[in-house]
Amino acid sequence: MAFPQYRFRHWALALCAAALTQGAFADDAAIRKNIAERLPDFPKIDEISKTPVPGLYEIRIGTDVFYTDELGNHLIEGQLIDTKTRQNLTEARVAKLTAIDFSSLPLQDAIVWKQGTGARKIAVFADPNCGYCKKFERELQQVKDVTVYTFLFPILGGDSPDKARNIWCAKDSTKAWRDWMLDGAAPPRLMGQCDASALRRNVLLGQKHKVNGTPALVFEDGRRVPGAMSVEQIEKQLLVSRKAS
Repeated sequence: MAFPQYRFRHWALALCAAALTQGAFADDAAIRKNIAERLPDFPKIDEISKTPVPGLYEIRIGTDVFYTDELGNHLIEGQLIDTKTRQNLTEARVAKLTAIDFSSLPLQDAIVWKQGTGARKIAVFADPNCGYCKKFERELQQVKDVTVYTFLFPILGGDSPDKARNIWCAKDSTKAWRDWMLDGAAPPRLMGQCDASALRRNVLLGQKHKVNGTPALVFEDGRRVPGAMSVEQIEKQLLVSRKAS
């Protein structure tokens, strides 16, 4: 979630001006009360938790993360970095919040292909008219021993829904998908009836997990990555995912 910077500056000034006395005690209820009263347009807070930084608390709204002091006098939007380990704590936290249980994915609604043993797995939400998806598909051809589950996710408008339907309903959907994505060979036009309800389910699945763009990747350990990755990045994450899963 992104809020204009000027609104945060305004909120920070408002919170400073309305600060409670220094003797007040840190309290989940106090943070909620103060922010709700001073920033009535701020979204409802789902969770407040301590961070490794003394006096700094995390405010979670859905899968978005903000920070505040123990009384809710200041509000911070940004990245929290551990300088000792160089770990981006905010990024790690958001990754955990947005993780998807790979075993829960309805793989029957995906196009499947594999290379080598297919021992490693990755799921991809992709639109047939997405240029980055085509680039990523080419990168995947260089990855060894992987099974790829592609959820057709036609969200770019135009003829994306028609292309997705033609691909899904082709006699060999995997071949139709790869021919289109790798070689630009348009899928045969659908003639007659076909059960394409999986495409609707894919859209609902993406909406459920707040997939807002393509490609969107999901690894076996639940980590999701928005956007394409290089072969080196894919290999690295597949290794991490196999160890964690």
